[in-house]
Amino acid sequence: MSEYSDKQGAAGNPAWAAVIRHLRQPFDSWLFFSMLAVYIMSLFLLYSADGQEFGQLENKTLHTVLGFVILWIVAAVPPHQIAKFALPVYLVGVLLLVGVEVAGVTVNGSTRWIDLGIRIQPSEIMKIGLPMTVAWYFQRYEGRLRRHHYLAAILLVAVPVALILKQPDLGTAILITASGLFVIFFAGLSWKVIFAAAAAFVAALPLLWNYGLHDYQKTRVLTLLDPTKDPLGSGYHIIQSMIAIGSGGVWGKGWLNGTQTHLDYIPEATTDFIFAVYGEEFGLIGNILLLSVYLVILGRGLYIAARAQSLYSRALAASLTMTFFCYAFVNMGMVSGILPVVGVPLPLVSYGGTATISIMMVLALLMGIANERKFNKGNG
Repeated sequence: MSEYSDKQGAAGNPAWAAVIRHLRQPFDSWLFFSMLAVYIMSLFLLYSADGQEFGQLENKTLHTVLGFVILWIVAAVPPHQIAKFALPVYLVGVLLLVGVEVAGVTVNGSTRWIDLGIRIQPSEIMKIGLPMTVAWYFQRYEGRLRRHHYLAAILLVAVPVALILKQPDLGTAILITASGLFVIFFAGLSWKVIFAAAAAFVAALPLLWNYGLHDYQKTRVLTLLDPTKDPLGSGYHIIQSMIAIGSGGVWGKGWLNGTQTHLDYIPEATTDFIFAVYGEEFGLIGNILLLSVYLVILGRGLYIAARAQSLYSRALAASLTMTFFCYAFVNMGMVSGILPVVGVPLPLVSYGGTATISIMMVLALLMGIANERKFNKGNG
């Protein structure tokens, strides 16, 4: 009776029949096992970075389990169905960012969170909502895109970015801007416009330096050039993280044996600077292995984008993939001393509930786009 009812319901609703079929199928194996490998490694790393305590380890496990549930569901929904939620997610994200301005929670001098019974960071929602909305917008006008469509897309990017800059959170604002610009680029923006915009940006750098940056942001840039000018102040983070990574050598000091880590020299060891803990304990070989897994995710994401069935799927998959890699590159770069210190977590590794779930949503959307051909065959 139950089996007959399932078949009857599936026959009446082909879209949901496809969802049910794909719920029973495995995820994209490249993305899934890469994600799983990083997650397992992160548990060992977080246990060490948190002083061999289980508190953050338990929380991360709960966040990841919730992320897996979301991953399972989202990966089984056809991309054109997900696209219907793009604008609502974007609008909710903008409203929450406005809510942060009105009644946000301040931590370490930055107001980035809002308490709705649970503390969430709305900028993490925009990691998903912004590229989805810009891709959805271009899909609506595919084949008849004009200059004003690109200007409208830039406006969609500018609104949440302006709100994030007010928190202030320059690092996240830059990376969310990049996620929107990636969509615009992959939607077919002319190279002439790209070069003109790049030239305009370079020309505007003096104005940006004098009027667009806070004093602490200028200090971070100057500290990058010479962290020893203020070794106990603004240069402390970079100096200690570089010492930790350098002391790891080729093979590392071994799990739980990081002296910089366990003597509390590394600041924010479980979040922004967890890569320093990793470099100290697992060395150059460990760094290469982690970077290799990230490159697998990058390559697979771009492959999925190249095989996508629509402008929306292609632009979104490429944008999410490049944004994922940018987050990894920026975090590793700032911890290694080649980029200014900004508040950017290491994907799938750093502690943080909203960040963990948002990254898993990125991978879920990529898996859904990878299954797009199967969805189309099922509906056909």
